[in-house]
Amino acid sequence: MAFVTNQSGNDVSVIDLDNGKTLKTIPVGGKPAAVAVGPKGAHIYVVSPDSKTLSVIARDTLTVTKKIILEGGPFGVAVHPDGRRVYVTDWYNARVFEVAPDTGQVLRIIKVGNSPAGIAVTPDGSRVLSADRDSDQVSIIDTDSGERIATVPVGERPFGMTIDATGTRAYTANVATNTVTVIDIANARVIGQLEVQERPYAVALSGGHGFVTNQYADTVSVFDLKTLQPVGTIDVGEYPEGIIPSTDGRRIYVANWFSNTLSVIDVQTLRVTSEYETGDGPRAFGAFLLAE
Repeated sequence: MAFVTNQSGNDVSVIDLDNGKTLKTIPVGGKPAAVAVGPKGAHIYVVSPDSKTLSVIARDTLTVTKKIILEGGPFGVAVHPDGRRVYVTDWYNARVFEVAPDTGQVLRIIKVGNSPAGIAVTPDGSRVLSADRDSDQVSIIDTDSGERIATVPVGERPFGMTIDATGTRAYTANVATNTVTVIDIANARVIGQLEVQERPYAVALSGGHGFVTNQYADTVSVFDLKTLQPVGTIDVGEYPEGIIPSTDGRRIYVANWFSNTLSVIDVQTLRVTSEYETGDGPRAFGAFLLAE
């Protein structure tokens, strides 16, 4: 099941990935962009920048149960593995909110670089990484202390932030340099960089490959995770942004912002096998998939 944020439609499409049908459309308002499904899929978190809200959607009822106001410019969102902490980037104020979703309380405010966009949490919950777009860097945060412990220079205008299943490597898509930077998280250093196509926004990992949405090219670039060499390019819809693998790793789902579609890519053949309709202006920036 996919929870696709539709920025122009001010809602979230709940899509059955077995047949591509929209099960429900959930109004949230405020031009929603980022989304994150919580541990065990009990709750889904959606950020609406225009209304400065973090909406909490209950999986069992598919309704909004809470709206949390976050002053500033809330944008990216990620959930701690314990489910008790949600991290939201503040685009306007160079900071990250640590929020308790049960109470709506802001637990901590953590300073990062300018215009933080994408954000991700390591699988063990020990680190949070934010892509600080206008500082051309990634901030690494210790979740115990709530302090930024390192910054890593990357390409220009980093946006999407992805961490591998082992929690050792991070990948950021650099919009202005058309590159992806690979980071060794433990040592806070760049260990690789590769060129992709025009205006990369987000990265997904599956089957030994990395998949990158290129907004201006209407494509997904594919590269080998070991060698960082290009493998191929896949045509998708217009202005692709959000991208995520299926839980079994056999498919990649791509939200096409200007086409109002969700492309389905076969990881083995590297071909689009299906295309599902969404709402108006799907971005699905973040972890938008519920475990199948």
